[in-house]
Amino acid sequence: MASQDSFGAKSTLDVDGKSYEIYRLAAVTGDGLDVESLPFSLKVLLENLLRTEDGADITADHVRALAGWDADAQPDKEIQFTPARVIMQDFTGVPCIVDLATMREAMADLGGDPSRINPLAPAEMVIDHSVIADVFGTAEAFGRNVEIEYERNRERYQFLRWGQGAFEDFKVVPPGTGIVHQVNIEHLARVVFTREVSTGSTDEKVTVAYPDTCVGTDSHTTMVNGIGVVGWGVGGIEAEAAMLGQPVSMLIPRVVGFKLNGDLPEGATATDLVLTITEMLRKHGVVGKFVEFYGPGVSALPLANRATIGNMSPEFGSTIAVFPIDEQTIDYLRLTGRSPEQLALVEAYAKEQGLWHDPAAEPRFSEKLELDMSTVVPSLAGPKRPQDRVALSDAKQSFRAALADYTDDKAPVDQQSEEGYDEAVAESFPASDSPSHEGSNGSAPPTDSMSAVGTGGGRPSRPATVTIDGTTCVIDHGAVAIAAITSCTNTSNPSVMIGAALLAKKAVEKGLQRKPWVKTTLAPGSKVVSDYYEKSGLTPYLDKLGFNLVGYGCTTCIGNSGPLIPEVSKAVNDNDLAVVSVLSGNRNFEGRINPDVKMNYLASPPLVVAYALAGSMDVDLFNEPLGQDTDGNEVFLRDLWPTPTEIEEVIASAITSDMFTSDYADVFAGDEQWRALPTPDGDTFAWDPDSTYVRKPPYFDAMPRQPEPVRDIEGARVLLKLGDSVTTDHISPAGAIKKDSPAGRYLGEHGVEQRDFNSYGSRRGNHEVMIRGTFANIRLRNQLAPGTEGGVTRDFTHGGEVTSVYEASEHYLAEGTPLVVLTGKEYGSGSSRDWAAKGTALLGVKAVIAESYERIHRSNLIGVGVLPLQYPDGENAESLGLTGEETFSITGVTALNDGTTPRTVKVTADGKEFEAVVRIDTPGEANYYRNGGIMQYVLRSLLNA
Repeated sequence: MASQDSFGAKSTLDVDGKSYEIYRLAAVTGDGLDVESLPFSLKVLLENLLRTEDGADITADHVRALAGWDADAQPDKEIQFTPARVIMQDFTGVPCIVDLATMREAMADLGGDPSRINPLAPAEMVIDHSVIADVFGTAEAFGRNVEIEYERNRERYQFLRWGQGAFEDFKVVPPGTGIVHQVNIEHLARVVFTREVSTGSTDEKVTVAYPDTCVGTDSHTTMVNGIGVVGWGVGGIEAEAAMLGQPVSMLIPRVVGFKLNGDLPEGATATDLVLTITEMLRKHGVVGKFVEFYGPGVSALPLANRATIGNMSPEFGSTIAVFPIDEQTIDYLRLTGRSPEQLALVEAYAKEQGLWHDPAAEPRFSEKLELDMSTVVPSLAGPKRPQDRVALSDAKQSFRAALADYTDDKAPVDQQSEEGYDEAVAESFPASDSPSHEGSNGSAPPTDSMSAVGTGGGRPSRPATVTIDGTTCVIDHGAVAIAAITSCTNTSNPSVMIGAALLAKKAVEKGLQRKPWVKTTLAPGSKVVSDYYEKSGLTPYLDKLGFNLVGYGCTTCIGNSGPLIPEVSKAVNDNDLAVVSVLSGNRNFEGRINPDVKMNYLASPPLVVAYALAGSMDVDLFNEPLGQDTDGNEVFLRDLWPTPTEIEEVIASAITSDMFTSDYADVFAGDEQWRALPTPDGDTFAWDPDSTYVRKPPYFDAMPRQPEPVRDIEGARVLLKLGDSVTTDHISPAGAIKKDSPAGRYLGEHGVEQRDFNSYGSRRGNHEVMIRGTFANIRLRNQLAPGTEGGVTRDFTHGGEVTSVYEASEHYLAEGTPLVVLTGKEYGSGSSRDWAAKGTALLGVKAVIAESYERIHRSNLIGVGVLPLQYPDGENAESLGLTGEETFSITGVTALNDGTTPRTVKVTADGKEFEAVVRIDTPGEANYYRNGGIMQYVLRSLLNA
């Protein structure tokens, strides 16, 4: 629909002889309207409203509300944001396509045209979440892991190939290409989008130019903020609606200005910078807000560093973390192979619309922070949250302080010195005289036996002897079991990737090797990384330390770390060791990385290599040696750390634009394995009743054409009572499927061998598996069943006995008993996992009562028909005396039937009463809830249009 253009903003922009239709922001004038001083991000939203103004959902009043934004006001004005495109990864994207396929059938069942269920906004999916680092430390690792990936995921991939053919404007980037967010910034993002549209009166078309914006089915979609694209993560159900032309309902946000000054000092990396920013913004509080970077330090900040910062926006809690467009943006677009025409358009459009960065300007902001980047120091974050930054100089003591939470062991009374203890271990296990040997999964650990650095020494200790391919060694609490260069957060950044390779080179030249018990993996976010490693001659040094290529995908960062070295896994489980992972990722929540690993630390790629050499978190990398060189001299981290000049010289000589144009030339075609997959056809999908990967979900079963009235919730029982910081990793099924779990039993009953269980993420297209894995995280602590850990609860249909969450849910559903979840602060933080909401709804949960929510998960709950409620300010379950054993009623919900949203509803629990705040924040969300969810709303809207 053409814009009503109430402000006369429609105009033309000529760039190198080509004319584009644009909507000029400068046309929005009037009393109290100051467009020029708006933050960059709000200017992008303002253009969006101007272009999509329809007089109904988007009006001139909405434009004025945004143009007259009050920086000091609390968000209370709703707008409708229409993203230019949708970006997906395969774990969250497969359910989207499953749902669209199901909607086509539901449309037909209700008498509509199924072909109307079709993306109206361009949708692109990158398959990056399926590869698992099963094989590592060998030249064959990449090829073998890809083979295993296709074996495990053939059904899913065939389904996606069908979708690529059945749906218009839907493209798939096949496996083995890269990570979605790195592919996005390197190739898919346009910065300024163009589309041909009909003029309406004739067959003539015009080319409209407008800011590239997107929503994505992964919370780290915000990586694209680094190149000036306003985009953020949404749940899969919101993404589906956006694909079907529905705008995203949102409140005009507060915008936090983050001023950058100075330059990073030598020795500090982009990772250290982003961990510092994460800590600052989490402390400040930016949940639901936009964060925008400005100031003189921005101009000097390389684009790759901006992308790293943007990527971590979900770890701050902000909706976006955006940088404006400037020369750095243009240089990056040129490097990554964008056309000269696109470069010219981006620059001309940004300058015309006031979107070009002025280092001296200071837009209006709601709140401000400032960082002198020269104060940044080398850092880690852990052992369980990205915002828990630890200066590298304090890492050893911080680890020791945290260790008490992960083991019941006590520090030895007769505290030996670390030096004496290590000497005793070395005498007990002399060095192997074997010249070489292959480690587990083809790894190649060093030939000399070594005890874990820092074992013992006055902290909890439980040393365990392991023999790995003939080499005997000792591991203890804090042993580094996984060292992974992983995640687009850092693998998109040449400075830290080259830094890691140069550190590896220096280590190899001095004769150092990784410790035998460390599983080392390298998983870049695009093939370009491999290209510049090869051209610079650095690949052999990484290979020598066991950092062989394992795949182009997320791997360890999302829990696809694969098994530990078997001997290490056995020792860990037999001795209940608290071992650690060190990864260059963005998430380190409990139970995420590997079920055998209790403590997880985020670090820059060079530090990942360093900790693989050290072999333990219980070491001071500043003052303790990593090992000895071939002459017996101690080698310290400072001896290996590359200088900025060394890194820049390699970048200048090894990275070219041709690498990007070549690697992305035919990015949607895929390799021979992809092209050889049998491809189903037809407008509707032929569901295989025997499939354990892709099944038709029940969301539209018996759905009436008109929604039924909303009802109060009566006679509800508590399914779980949880504490603070329960993440979507705790809620949504992720990682490996255990044989004795409800999901494992389901697969076994359907003839699937345990070796073929694959991961929960790979089976997101099967709701039966996902329901059984919801709230089944091994680290989930349900206060309703004290003393337990994992997916269990008390079932009051069976006298309060402890059973699995899924089995209790089945019993409650059979009795027609609605369920509620009680929880604490920051409920649903973490990845934008739609199954955290879908699984909750399918278990029969009708309401969640929390102290506070993370933005995406609260929205997703509404999107599946679950009511998000909040305790009165300053109250929680404990202060209200709620044990979880009560029977609940929630009244006042029916006010939604009148077209209004009640501010509070009355909650009664066995005589205890309180007014809970209704967290349906916008009229659009209220419409979704009235319809039973966003998918039902969209389907009815298309049916009745």
